[in-house]
Amino acid sequence: MSRFAKLQSRNSATRDSCRNPPVTRLVGQGLLAAALLIPLAGCNVGPRYKRPALNIAQGYRGALAPTTPTIADQSLGDKEWAAIFGDPVLQRLVTEALASNLDLQIAAQRVLEAQARAGLTRSQQFPTIGAGGSYSALQLPSSLAPTKSDGTPGNNFFNGGGPTASAVWNLDFWGLYRRQTEAARADLLATVWAQRATRAAIVEGVAQAYFELRRLDAQLEVTQNSIKARQDSLKLVSALQRGGAGSLADVRQAEELLHVAQANLPAIRRQILAQENTISILLGKNPNGIERGLPISRQPHPESVPAGLPAELIERRPDIQQAEAKLIAANARIGAAKAQFLPNISLSAMGGSASNQLQNVLSEQSNFWLASGSLTEPLFDGGRIRSNYHLSQAQEREMLLSYRKTILSALKDVSDALSSYQETRLSRVEQSGQVESAVDAVRLARARYSGGDASYLEVLTTDTILYEAQLNLAEAQEAEALSLVQLYASLGGGWK
Repeated sequence: MSRFAKLQSRNSATRDSCRNPPVTRLVGQGLLAAALLIPLAGCNVGPRYKRPALNIAQGYRGALAPTTPTIADQSLGDKEWAAIFGDPVLQRLVTEALASNLDLQIAAQRVLEAQARAGLTRSQQFPTIGAGGSYSALQLPSSLAPTKSDGTPGNNFFNGGGPTASAVWNLDFWGLYRRQTEAARADLLATVWAQRATRAAIVEGVAQAYFELRRLDAQLEVTQNSIKARQDSLKLVSALQRGGAGSLADVRQAEELLHVAQANLPAIRRQILAQENTISILLGKNPNGIERGLPISRQPHPESVPAGLPAELIERRPDIQQAEAKLIAANARIGAAKAQFLPNISLSAMGGSASNQLQNVLSEQSNFWLASGSLTEPLFDGGRIRSNYHLSQAQEREMLLSYRKTILSALKDVSDALSSYQETRLSRVEQSGQVESAVDAVRLARARYSGGDASYLEVLTTDTILYEAQLNLAEAQEAEALSLVQLYASLGGGWK
């Protein structure tokens, strides 16, 4: 038989079944039509969500003026994280973290949980349909069985049975279940935005930890170079002291200077190990060593940092979107709570066949059906429904305040980050100048000491200043890099 013939046969069977519908189908076309029309005539009680009016400034406080300002400047937060963090090793670490970080995997599972909860809530809008059947038989001893009309013993009995189908539908006339579904979907959306916020936090966390690690590497290198220079200085002072051109006090001061630098090594190495472990956990793996890329002094920075408009921040920051989704859910729950004041309409139907004789179970005379409807109005519940309604209103007001607070906090974050990026850049420039001056001062002091024109105290002082300036320069370079990370995160970057 061809596929078309099979399709024709199925259509013919369908038409026949529509002419003589089996009793297991829900009976009563009028009842079905009424059931379909009643929800259409229903409504969703409760307030419709409308984004609240917000008083947002036209610009950020502390915004950096672009070199060539244009309206089309793309905000730093709209750019991909790989365009902001140019270190290839850092890019690989972020990619690995986004693929393996456990917090991000937990956030993904929470999204799946929210999807399932939304599906459970939505299922309440539809009827519950069930089907089944029963069969029972009994055989009695011939001595106890009654005699049939033809004189034979009737020791076999069949009790009821046959296929049955039933349906129950709580009509969502007032939008109770639709409002609950709306709230569940908003909760799902909030969970999705929470996942995106976690993704942004992972990008931010890996970048921050990496820059801190590179700062510690720089300080370790500075300390090791200082130790080598101070060892050479100690050899020189000791030789001068043995030749009578120096004093034992100079030797002791040179030893003291060397011990100070050597004492810093264990602390720096310990911090490096701890920082590597932190990054390893962010990558979702056991504590291990971390690959290095560009030094902290050569980390690239964007030529310009356009912040965009504050109004755009509402659409870009995942925490603001999450707060608004929670507000939408709370608004929908007001409608669900209000609908509980109104009557509940329910329809039920059942159909099937039943007979006390097995051979008659499927006959037309054994068919039966039952349809009923009910309306239930709450009269007294001890104030439960009203209290639930007031609770939903209070929760909605709380979410509204939380939404506005989140926006204000976001604006503060951006303003702080803009100021921080500007000030840390200036601080790094000045610190670089101090190091250059300190290097030259040490060179001159050692030359003067070797020529007998200065005491070793001058060398000691200038060397100490240089060492501290170099350590501070590494911290200033780290602060500039971290302020860029903070600015990018505050503008809503990192999750796209």
